Amino acid sequence: MTRWRPLPDALPREARHLVEQLRQLKDRTDLSLAELARRTAYSKSSWQRYLSGAKQPPRGAVRALCRVAGADQARLLALWELADPVWPYGPVGPSVPPRIPADGVPGAVASEAVAAAVPGPEHRRWRAAALVAFAVIVLLVAGVLWAWPSGSE
Repeated sequence: MTRWRPLPDALPREARHLVEQLRQLKDRTDLSLAELARRTAYSKSSWQRYLSGAKQPPRGAVRALCRVAGADQARLLALWELADPVWPYGPVGPSVPPRIPADGVPGAVASEAVAAAVPGPEHRRWRAAALVAFAVIVLLVAGVLWAWPSGSE
């Protein structure tokens, strides 16, 4: 059985419960993280992040661990559904005490403004799609210009 480090205090209760259940399931398999990585589509370092609570495991990782362990997926996927909306974005670590800025805006208002300014996963998906679309357009224009007959024949 693996000796697990304590989960971060900032991890919400639902996320903590999911990670604890995933840890128990992993321990039940008696597999090392390297062996678990070989049997799933997720790397050893990814499993370390998921099982330490540093990163939210993707739904597919939960399914893969259930499949390897021969466990019921429905129960753990239900836990994943509960943890998904409350999982903190970015690294989970010790919380930094809020600073009061020089302009006198209270810390709670400032931290709400910062939280609103941080892009969520939906924004990241749109940004990635826009970058891919831009790259495709640039390649198409370059191809057309390259194939375009020059006027000097």
